[in-house]
Amino acid sequence: MKHHVNVPIFIPHLGCPNQCVFCNQRTISGVTEFNISLVTEQIETALSTVGGDTTAEIAFFGGSFTGIDRSLMIQLLEITDGYVKAGRVESVRCSTRPDYISAEILDILEKYNVKTIELGLQSIDDGVLSVAKRGHDSACATAACKMIVERGFSLVGQMMIGLPAATSESELETADFIINSGAVGARIYPTVVFHQTELADMSRFGVYTPLTVEEAVVRSAAVMRKFIDAGVDVIRVGLCASENLAGEDTYLAGPNHPAIGELVENEIFYGLIKDEINKINIKSNSKITVSVPRGSLSKAIGQKRKNKLRLLKEFSISYIAFEENEQLFDYSIAVREER
Repeated sequence: MKHHVNVPIFIPHLGCPNQCVFCNQRTISGVTEFNISLVTEQIETALSTVGGDTTAEIAFFGGSFTGIDRSLMIQLLEITDGYVKAGRVESVRCSTRPDYISAEILDILEKYNVKTIELGLQSIDDGVLSVAKRGHDSACATAACKMIVERGFSLVGQMMIGLPAATSESELETADFIINSGAVGARIYPTVVFHQTELADMSRFGVYTPLTVEEAVVRSAAVMRKFIDAGVDVIRVGLCASENLAGEDTYLAGPNHPAIGELVENEIFYGLIKDEINKINIKSNSKITVSVPRGSLSKAIGQKRKNKLRLLKEFSISYIAFEENEQLFDYSIAVREER
């Protein structure tokens, strides 16, 4: 099976008239300026590292791609389309907002071989969208998703955990919305507070309380399990790691953990193991063995053996062993009680 890589082109906050309370896109992407003359060089540099066993896709991230100046958008698409037609990349993807989706825009994207549209939904709760100053409502998101899927594009829904006014229930509803909209993938972003954002001011004045890492992990895991059960691929949990995200001049508060995706995976396996143990109704002081797919041992045991220790305590188990089983895949596990 071939590996897949994205060739990212960051367009920091271009095309977005809005300033959501959480947003400092220049900080998140690490890009403060955009120069179209450098795009070809960036693509060439990235492709020079791609081997023959890898498929590549050019991805426009950072700003709202379909909201940028139309002539600039078409210039960029003409550049990337040349790589598609030459067979050097498979396709193009872009990230944008629900209120920048229309029949005209989709016509343009289709013409230039854009296959995947990542939509920054963040929440489907109108109250959360209002407090976050997203600039659109849930009806707009619903219409955008419907148009994207009906036109044959692959939809990826991006959502956030721990926004102001959000609850675990509203986040689960957002996950359900993404699933029911026909998305093939999702990204989950626990809310991090950066300087030079309205959310930073809200935090300083006590109007908003950021989630702890533990809270973010539990709530993200609950959402991710919905996606797993529905067969929706979770592309990423948390922001991409970069040196500038942890600095005192950048980061203020919230679950900005470098391994938060791994912690969420640990939490998911903990829940899956608990479910299987409850099914077999083990007795106190039992010895059990947990079988997991190949490569999943560390996820099942947890960082610093956290899952193992929690399971021993919660179920009064005297001994628990973990093993890999090549017959198991993805998130399937098996638990047996030893005699």
